[in-house]
Amino acid sequence: MLGKFSYSNPTKLYFGEDAITSLNKELPKYGKNVLLVYGGGSIKQNGIYDRVIELLKANGKEIFEDAGVMPNPTVEKLYEGCKRAKEGKVDFILAVGGGSVCDYAKAVSVSVYCNEDPWDKYYLRMEDVDNEIIPVGCVLTMVGTGSEMNGGSVITNYESKLKIGHVFRENVFPKFSILDPTYTFTLPKYQMVAGFYDILSHILEQYFSGEDDNTSDYIMEGLMKSLIHSSKIAVKNPTDYEARSNIMWTATWALNTLVAKGKATDWMVHMLGQSVGAYTNATHGMTLAAVSMAYYKEILPFGLAKFKRFATNVWDVNPEGKSDSQVALEGLEKMEQYMKEIGLVMNLKELGVTEDMIEGIAKGTFILSGGYKELTYDEVITVLKNSME
Repeated sequence: MLGKFSYSNPTKLYFGEDAITSLNKELPKYGKNVLLVYGGGSIKQNGIYDRVIELLKANGKEIFEDAGVMPNPTVEKLYEGCKRAKEGKVDFILAVGGGSVCDYAKAVSVSVYCNEDPWDKYYLRMEDVDNEIIPVGCVLTMVGTGSEMNGGSVITNYESKLKIGHVFRENVFPKFSILDPTYTFTLPKYQMVAGFYDILSHILEQYFSGEDDNTSDYIMEGLMKSLIHSSKIAVKNPTDYEARSNIMWTATWALNTLVAKGKATDWMVHMLGQSVGAYTNATHGMTLAAVSMAYYKEILPFGLAKFKRFATNVWDVNPEGKSDSQVALEGLEKMEQYMKEIGLVMNLKELGVTEDMIEGIAKGTFILSGGYKELTYDEVITVLKNSME
């Protein structure tokens, strides 16, 4: 049974090849000074940077650049971005890049006029925004996070060994996002498949919560089947437009808050993966892949009916003559085979985790209660140790 909820998503999307020209529709809505946020410089190599600059200038914008956003944006980088935005008296932030760049832009947008330390206020105390927010727009160049159509923003503090996400309210969502699948074609395979698993993990974390056969479950099963099909094609041919466009669209719907409606949601895989990332600076999607199998095997007995459904509806496991547990485990085995097929990291050792890090990673893991089993600290340790194998 679906419970009561409200739903609204104010982000406008422009999807398809050459969608970048839609900047001409959006930029006139905002002030003159624009903070252009991007990462390590790949957009300068593939021509996206030049195109964005051309359109910003054509719309009479004064451009202030904030380059060098890292895959796991740090609190120090956040402070630097706030300083740049203040100095430029920016009216609008344009993020050009993947989910980390979009996350970072949202963090800057709420922090520039924050009258205290934004790390303390938003990421430690998880408070709402009560100050002026600089509007954000996104030009997406990598898929996975869904950050282009939600309020999520993850920041890492390496000094305290914490990587924390804050899900801001609708007033922080990007005002618009531009999604051109061709912009994802040149992404290195490692980053590409990490993004694919981030998408799958987002869906799984909402799917594996609650036993009801509600509309959200059916939508998520369709999204997962589409992703699995298209990702296998994209691994073999990264420039297959149909596959990459379907993956990009799936990534957005996986975490634009729609399929979460009526679900408790889990998110423990993300809590585990983010804590790993705070210790290793490993690619986000790979940290999720490395801990997923151990976690899902740990909670399977407590959500057996849904794991059986997952096996039959998503992985086409034949249940005849098998116990529910056998069917459920076969589903996880098929998922593991798929993960290996597309080239994901399957254990924490590959990401640089050592035995002496386990306790610290466990202590940095926020334990949530939305899944089938609320883990104890000892169970977190067990999952992490099993993820080393």
